[in-house]
Amino acid sequence: MNPTVVSRRDFIRLGTAGTAAAAVAPAILGTDARAAAKKQAGPVSESGGCCLTKSGDFYNVERGNPPPYQLPLEKRIEIGMERETWQLEVIADAASNSKIERPLLKAGGNALTFDALLKLAATKATSYLKVITCNNLSDPLGHGLWEGVPLRDVLWITGPVENLRHVYYYGHHNEDPEQMFKCYLPINRIFEDPPGELPVMLCYKLNGEFLTGERGGPVRMIVPEAYGFKSVKWLQRIVFTNAHQSDDTYAKGNNDTNSWLKTFARFAELPEKLKAGESLTLHGNAQVGVSGLAQVQYWLRNVDEPLPSNDPYFTRVPWQDAQIVPFDAEAIKGFVHATLHPAQFDLATKRPREWPLRHTLCRWAAEPRRLAVGNYELRCRTIDKAGYPQPMPRPFPKSGRNQIQTVKLEVVA
Repeated sequence: MNPTVVSRRDFIRLGTAGTAAAAVAPAILGTDARAAAKKQAGPVSESGGCCLTKSGDFYNVERGNPPPYQLPLEKRIEIGMERETWQLEVIADAASNSKIERPLLKAGGNALTFDALLKLAATKATSYLKVITCNNLSDPLGHGLWEGVPLRDVLWITGPVENLRHVYYYGHHNEDPEQMFKCYLPINRIFEDPPGELPVMLCYKLNGEFLTGERGGPVRMIVPEAYGFKSVKWLQRIVFTNAHQSDDTYAKGNNDTNSWLKTFARFAELPEKLKAGESLTLHGNAQVGVSGLAQVQYWLRNVDEPLPSNDPYFTRVPWQDAQIVPFDAEAIKGFVHATLHPAQFDLATKRPREWPLRHTLCRWAAEPRRLAVGNYELRCRTIDKAGYPQPMPRPFPKSGRNQIQTVKLEVVA
């Protein structure tokens, strides 16, 4: 997902620095960023620190040959990939001694249908902002307001009894066991949200509209604090198990399947070449992981200057503070009927309890700069609420890529 260009309103709302930036906004959009803005359809909200992504503008990471939403309509109807035929089974693992009293089975005629899920949603629906990121890619795939029913409210229908340690779940896989994509969650995480945390949900809407097949519809899992692989698309079966060890499909690719979202910054589209004296404003998006976000910083280096020795994460260089774009209520104005989750929003004011929110995407911008002729490297990073600068405290790629981004810029006469 390429972060969108920062709007004029963003700069104005940044205060003193934003006022200066607003004056040069036309110069910013006169660079390659203008072409980038025209090239993309843009997010649902073009302004403010919320940066919602249209459903069709998410970058796809998907499995299946073919992906089930690309099958002919008749086949999608047959296999439950359309809302009118979708069904969810919830069972106990035959290979363990888990016990539930009322399994939901297609064969028994009591699998959960889409209409039944919406009836449950009449009293249980919730919505929250979440960024989707692949832990093997360096940029977020998209950011949206997801709506659904907490998974626990469906699982309680089955009468869970004993020997329950995990659930595993998977979506449609073309009747080919080799294409199955399976994920595990601890039972504790499903039934009890830690204070201030969001529920795992069975999701059926994105940005107020029913999920498309491309986005994982009719129903997908959403795990708020996790990378995208846990939020399985095209959900069709959930299984209670007493297995003590998870067996996620992603683990077979040497990934950390228990990783939480990391906090990191990325640049928006920036020009590769600029004329001396022309204004340049650095801006971009920041992913807010479980550790929160306190600050975004940038470092502009002339390549003729030596890099510090024995400092792989650039902790001794002259980082400068950027500003986080404040939340703009206009970004969710179109979702007045959504039941926003109280862990994220004050329900009376419809404003976030803090900004930026964990598990989401926000915008940042820095004061405009004018540079002399030369070749430069630009870097950005975050500092989380524990005081750790990116990529700390977890600079390990198998649990999510949060390396410091480097962008090159040539300034010519």
